[in-house]
Amino acid sequence: MLSSAVRLGFHRVFVRRITLRCGMRARIDHATVACFHTTIPSHRIMPRMRIALLTIAAMFAFAGNSLLCRIALKGTSIDPATFTTVRIASAAIVLWIVLRSRGKARAVEGNWLSAFALFVYAAAFSFAYVSLAAGSGALLLFGAVQATMIGYALSRGERLRVLQWMGLACALAGLVGLVLPGVSAPPLIASLLMLCAGVAWGVYSLRGKRAADATATTAGNFIRAIPFALAISAAMLARASIDRMGLLFAALSGALTSGVGYVIWYAALKELKAATAATVQLSVPLIAAAGGIALLGEPLTARLALSAAAILGGIALVIGRR
Repeated sequence: MLSSAVRLGFHRVFVRRITLRCGMRARIDHATVACFHTTIPSHRIMPRMRIALLTIAAMFAFAGNSLLCRIALKGTSIDPATFTTVRIASAAIVLWIVLRSRGKARAVEGNWLSAFALFVYAAAFSFAYVSLAAGSGALLLFGAVQATMIGYALSRGERLRVLQWMGLACALAGLVGLVLPGVSAPPLIASLLMLCAGVAWGVYSLRGKRAADATATTAGNFIRAIPFALAISAAMLARASIDRMGLLFAALSGALTSGVGYVIWYAALKELKAATAATVQLSVPLIAAAGGIALLGEPLTARLALSAAAILGGIALVIGRR
């Protein structure tokens, strides 16, 4: 028979051994987990992949606006005013649904001046694409947007370096070269309309830079733009033409490439640096031009290629140094 003191001693030694063994296993398990996370940092890879995919999807959506509009106005009988109205209304509905799914249906923001700028962009965009090729239109639009935003920065006292001034001059020369009269020049009136659309979008973008909730602000502005769109449709009622496929393309342009496209872009924009966000948008005219060639059989002229190189290269020099 062992004394109670001896039994108590054995008990304490046994407990200590179990504790040490469990502690050792716990340390080994934690070391294994740490090693696994170091070797395969999935928590870092996945967000980057998601951001890249969102960014790519947004760029294709923005280029899709040009393609859908050009396809509708070239291949169907829908008129540009009706296309504009359907596009704006569809985008407003989708954005409102997105806000409602987030429990923010009553948090619609925006203002009437921004809504009017949005309407001017959408209307001029549609009327320009009656006769503009997809690539030329996207290039003119993008060049005008960037020129407007760079001009605003200069007016606010921002200084450019010598290389940036050279880039700006190169981009402006590319725009002028694209619209100069010639055999392969795009129609002048349509080009001016697209430049107007670009300026309007630049103004809209500048006004929305300080928005606390970009999606709520965009939704509110699209909703407020509906009356303006209805007004131009009423004014153009004598020339109205409704086409089933045209309506489908207009609805897709509003709901998918505008509404969903902006939501995707805002999601990616939160994780992108300003210079990166500006640079990736250089791909939009190129995607639109490639889509126009592949889907619409539009020619790739030397004038378009040289102008694209001058405009996009010049803008890259400006925003790459900001």
